[in-house]
Amino acid sequence: MVKNTEYEQRERLSQLVGLARVYRGWNRTELSGALNREISKMVPASGNPKLDLVFALSEALDWSVGEVAEVLRPSGTDCHDERTFRQLDSEALMAHRAGDWKRMEQTASTMAQRATTGLERALSANRLAGAYDGQGRYTRSLAAVQAGLAEPGVTPDLRLMLQVNLANAHGMLWHLLEARSVASDLIHRFEADAPASRFERVARAFAYYTRGTALRRLIEQDPHQASEHAGAALTDLHRGAEHYEELARDHDDLSYLGVAQTCRGAILECDAVLGNQTPASAIERIMASLDDAIDPTTVRGDVLEARGWWCVYGSNIALRHLNGPLVSRQVAVFTTKSGEIAERLDNWSLRERTFTNDWLRRQDVGGGPEADPADWVLDDEDVRIIAGTMGRFPHFRDTGWRILEHAGVLSGINQGGA
Repeated sequence: MVKNTEYEQRERLSQLVGLARVYRGWNRTELSGALNREISKMVPASGNPKLDLVFALSEALDWSVGEVAEVLRPSGTDCHDERTFRQLDSEALMAHRAGDWKRMEQTASTMAQRATTGLERALSANRLAGAYDGQGRYTRSLAAVQAGLAEPGVTPDLRLMLQVNLANAHGMLWHLLEARSVASDLIHRFEADAPASRFERVARAFAYYTRGTALRRLIEQDPHQASEHAGAALTDLHRGAEHYEELARDHDDLSYLGVAQTCRGAILECDAVLGNQTPASAIERIMASLDDAIDPTTVRGDVLEARGWWCVYGSNIALRHLNGPLVSRQVAVFTTKSGEIAERLDNWSLRERTFTNDWLRRQDVGGGPEADPADWVLDDEDVRIIAGTMGRFPHFRDTGWRILEHAGVLSGINQGGA
């Protein structure tokens, strides 16, 4: 039996309204004016506030709209669910192994409701972060990890796992300085005390990969220090590749080779920046690597993801170093393939890079955003994916809006079309 969510939401909304009044020192008339509601109708009977009331409460409380909405979200806890915390944790792990991210999210949310200690709350947060990560919802994953790290009584292994996930979430969201900082802390730890377990070895390898990726991406964000960033990234990416290759050999686990290959591809982008090889030769190597991914349905998932990232690196090299129509042709090849791989793997991070690079290609060569929108036709599925990418990556939202405007999609939506 589920709690009476209407009553629960009405109570929470009433508490928020009362909290806003106390915080601002308002009387009931002032509160009514600020919330633009009659005194007797400030809390609707349904408990479901209209959007303008959510915005007004966020202003009154100095909270974000998302924080107000989170408080008002129904818990959905099943009062007669007899599963223990340990059983729920096992089910969350099973859902993770099956890639059933929604089931994992639901189970982890129930874990959080059942948690009674700091350790259980942190474990629940880590499971929830994994579920969000699997869905590409990195902003929520980041919030979950941060909540877990703030709990008392966290074991060293769980804290390490949370820190690894923290670095990953920052990296996925392009919080590059934060990702570099967290990864550096992990690397310094293992420089002082060598990894003693397989998990610790994986954490070390991932830290080098994450810091190397953040530094490589800083080439784009901070081009005035491109050479410095590329040089530092090169060192980390080589070490990350070597550590993952050692793990693959020692544990006979080919999944590690996928990340190692991703590192090797990123090295090519850095080499092109540093002049260690020409952009043309780096692109030639990337093109040759795609021969085994002609049909994405026949390639292992981890290897296929690596090939998708090689396409991203190839696009970056072409956009940064090539000139004229050659840029458009080359980037079009890479974005077509990375888009196919992203759809095959349901990989939102690859989708974001694919749309971004395709947009940059069209800006540089296609006459800019004022060019004829007929040259970029988006179907309903494309629009769905762009909208999902905008929700998952705040830094992509401006690009997403421009793509939709450029393709003439928004005018069609406004008119009730497509």
